[in-house]
Amino acid sequence: MTTLIEIEAAIKQLCEGDARQLSVWLQEYLEQMWDQQIEADLVSGKLDKLLAKVETDIETNKVRDLDEILHNT
Repeated sequence: MTTLIEIEAAIKQLCEGDARQLSVWLQEYLEQMWDQQIEADLVSGKLDKLLAKVETDIETNKVRDLDEILHNT
């Protein structure tokens, strides 16, 4: 099996264009992994308490507009 050190060395040998293309691929791959983990957590019930809290906060109007949070107004 290839080690991380070997992969890093191989990446350093890439031209800039190929390195950028690899970067895009890696980001997409990591996003897919994240999506799979979220899906698994949803199916397993790990997020049930959090989702219930969110629903309660929405029902009781304990939420703020995202723009308000982002712009700190």
